[in-house]
Amino acid sequence: MGAFNELPVYKAAYDLLLEIFKFSASLKREYKFTLGEKLKNEVTDLLTTIYKANKTHNKLELIDNARENTEIVRLYLRVLKDLNEIGLKRHVALNEQVENISKQLAGWYNHSK
Repeated sequence: MGAFNELPVYKAAYDLLLEIFKFSASLKREYKFTLGEKLKNEVTDLLTTIYKANKTHNKLELIDNARENTEIVRLYLRVLKDLNEIGLKRHVALNEQVENISKQLAGWYNHSK
């Protein structure tokens, strides 16, 4: 594989992080510094894990960790939607990004077995 930042899954996760940073600034104060920070940290961990997985021969555990990150991101996004901190349209768009990442990670995982 090429450089980690050329991986489609890395690019997709990076784009997701940018979107989360953009909307988290508009969260109510009580959510900005709790769920907003957790969400940003989780996607940052996802990017870091993708980088590490690309640099090692033993990818499966790291890819599995990245898949866990995506599920936690999904959970946080759902909580924010249920708290009316993000609208349905944005929630759907963000979940489509997460689903794209999830599918790419699943494919990478199966290819690496």
